Amino acid sequence: MTTNADPVRHAGPPSRRAVLGASAGAGLALTAVGRRAAAADLPLLGTYDVVVVGSGAAGMTAALTAAGHGLGCVVVEKAPTFGGSAARSGAGIWIPNNSVILSAGVPDTPAKAAAYLAAVVGADVPADRQAAFLAHGPAMLAYVMAHSPLRFRWMEGYSDYYPELPGGLPGGRSVEPDQLDGNVLGAELARLNPPYMAVPAGMVVFSADYKWLALAAVNVRGAAVAAECLARGTRAALLGQKPLTMGQSLAAGLRAGLLAAGVPVWLDTPLTDLYVEGTSVKGVVVTRDGVPGLLRARRGVVVGSGGFEHDARMRAQYQRQPIGTEWTVGAKENTGDGIRAGQRAGGALALMDDAWWGPAIPLPGEPYFCLAERTLPGGLMINRAGARFVNEAGPYSDVVHTMYDLDPTAPDIPAWLVVDQNYRNRYLFRDVAPTFALPADWYSSGAVRKAWTLDALAASTGVPPAALRATVERFNALALKGRDTDFGRGDSAYDHYYTDPSILPDSCLAPLWLPPYYAFRIVPGDLGTKGGLRTDARARVLRPDGSVVPGLYAAGNASAAVMGHSYAGAGSTIGPAMTFGHIAALDLAGAL
Repeated sequence: MTTNADPVRHAGPPSRRAVLGASAGAGLALTAVGRRAAAADLPLLGTYDVVVVGSGAAGMTAALTAAGHGLGCVVVEKAPTFGGSAARSGAGIWIPNNSVILSAGVPDTPAKAAAYLAAVVGADVPADRQAAFLAHGPAMLAYVMAHSPLRFRWMEGYSDYYPELPGGLPGGRSVEPDQLDGNVLGAELARLNPPYMAVPAGMVVFSADYKWLALAAVNVRGAAVAAECLARGTRAALLGQKPLTMGQSLAAGLRAGLLAAGVPVWLDTPLTDLYVEGTSVKGVVVTRDGVPGLLRARRGVVVGSGGFEHDARMRAQYQRQPIGTEWTVGAKENTGDGIRAGQRAGGALALMDDAWWGPAIPLPGEPYFCLAERTLPGGLMINRAGARFVNEAGPYSDVVHTMYDLDPTAPDIPAWLVVDQNYRNRYLFRDVAPTFALPADWYSSGAVRKAWTLDALAASTGVPPAALRATVERFNALALKGRDTDFGRGDSAYDHYYTDPSILPDSCLAPLWLPPYYAFRIVPGDLGTKGGLRTDARARVLRPDGSVVPGLYAAGNASAAVMGHSYAGAGSTIGPAMTFGHIAALDLAGAL
């Protein structure tokens, strides 16, 4: 039936473009139908209420919550280990108004947190997603503590990254896992993904200790913290414990909670695709013991499979050059499998150009994510022109954004962190003690250069000698005055977290004066990518038109980050990952 508002149009023969377009669309539709039909014929590996893809912080929190609400759940994991990038990390967790920080006397309020997050994130993320994170984060942390052996500590003094913004806290809102005895996992402990950097033998070290360990040679409190780390290790050894901290504690504690809840975690079981019936996601296709199979999900699938940091094709497609999979410290299995599967099921993508950036030194074997070293006094960063270009002590994501943004031809990539022997005599560098020689392969790989004059250092790094000399002279003058009027280093409370309080008048700034001089190659590293499937406030995956893909949820780095293009504080990756995993499970359980 037609009306005057909808007249019949007598068109001529369809154009070649229209025919080809229709044929391509039909081909894609037939391919999808064929893939679904083939999946339905695969061996059925099981039927659960919820299938979770990925055993990182997001996935295991989702599974723990689902099980606690009476849902049958299974976790499938691509790697031969569990824990993903979370197990490798320092495991800071940014959750405003959680019970741990409030008990410690942190003056947080919901109004402060909402004002701060809105100021940091801006219009990049819908307000309802921001509100969902803030509303459910504290309850998530309480739930995890009630359903696992995990306990948490306030990372005292680790400032929000922009404490000067409305609602920002100079004392910080971040927490980290307390010490956990790995014996709670029994034989399963052997399947825990190893850390990015091993704790020194015989010591028990928390993330918050590292700022003091870097100063142990020149600071009384640093020496005391080092002694306490050793004492903790000694106590644990005498008690027959296998002490875990940071990401090892977080992943092990969540896994222990799943063991107690009877939730199976299938390792070596990569996702091949999502299983769709009609328009709804009803399970996953995986490879188990080398054979494809189907896992059905009565209520839905939660994708927590991490980002795409180790997929060169996706990084080249979505991110700026130069970029490399060899500069990330994310788990090596993170190749975007869940993101691509969600996109095939109709999900939209967002924030694919961004990552949890940070300056990295491309050391042999794997990159070193550079935190304290670029902030400690007596060092500065230069570009290929031999000039400073950034506040070296600023939030690490901002430093890399500046490396990419300053000039499209990227003269700031690679950059160089320049320090002198006075710096090397005072501070730990990665795991090399003060005054100790840097490993020979750091030099042979080109990651580090050393010279007895600034001119010689400039020649070895390819920067103009006169420019480097002028830059160091200018920096030294600013350092002696205690005010960086060029880039504002030291103006923010955050800038002072990884610094030396004995240096006056500003703990961020000290001149370079004692040869030899060192230059460390700096590239755009990351903790993982932050773009992925676009989700709503209930962690449901959305189509490009804003409608929901029924039965499909995403959390963690498989989803577009609630932090948008910014970074509120230490743990802005893991805190939201766990929270939206929790939210997804609550929604699946009808408890939201």
